[in-house]
Amino acid sequence: MDTGVGLAVLKPADSPLTLTGITVAYGEKPVVLAVDAAFEPRAMTAIIGPNGAGKSTLLKAALGIVPRLAGAVTVFGQPLAAARSRIAYVPQRASVDWDFPATVLDVVRMGMYRQVGLLRRFTPAQKARTRACLDRVGMEAFADRQIGQLSGGQQQRVFLARALAQAADLYLLDEPFAGVDAATERALVDVLKTLKAEGRTIVAVHHDLATVRDYFDEVLLINQRRIAMGPVGTTFNRVNLQTTYGGRLGAAQVAEIEAQA
Repeated sequence: MDTGVGLAVLKPADSPLTLTGITVAYGEKPVVLAVDAAFEPRAMTAIIGPNGAGKSTLLKAALGIVPRLAGAVTVFGQPLAAARSRIAYVPQRASVDWDFPATVLDVVRMGMYRQVGLLRRFTPAQKARTRACLDRVGMEAFADRQIGQLSGGQQQRVFLARALAQAADLYLLDEPFAGVDAATERALVDVLKTLKAEGRTIVAVHHDLATVRDYFDEVLLINQRRIAMGPVGTTFNRVNLQTTYGGRLGAAQVAEIEAQA
């Protein structure tokens, strides 16, 4: 049983991102089935579930990257198309062509194309802002490096800097900590928590159950369908985890997670 909040509690106009009945299939295979979710403003929410549960697909469907068979998306109470400029997206590193001939600075500037336009020149203030975004993630010294020459953790920092350059209100991240070292993970978490303190909303697909309580305020558990959604303290529990993961989580692993509460 879903013990989290529902759409009746948090109205679409009050939520930075509301998903209603989202259904996605690849060919004839259903991946996401009638998922409802209203994300809390000014909070960090983790989307968690087993491999193949539809976590990344749900995020992409919310952004319109993959087509929906059914369902609706509202962003700050508006249709997605009307509020797209308020969203920053950080994809999985595996989905990016790292051989693309672009420098670190070029990649970060991509986050400002909606404001600058493809054929316009960057103003001194905009150039300074891109440098400041790189500095915020500890990558300013690499500004002129080709993006493919960086380590996985460094690439992830650069993509977060690109999202920062957008000055968005809603940040959607697809497994931002996958394949990065511990120091990079801590640095990224610190930046995300600072964004939250500034009033932004962060939604991230996350795979490490051991860090959910430390990093996030809210959690959405899915396995094709929504299992539960709500505050980590009340929703991230044995019953919901076992329902979400079934036999894929051992009793010892669940006990270890519960012991962190």
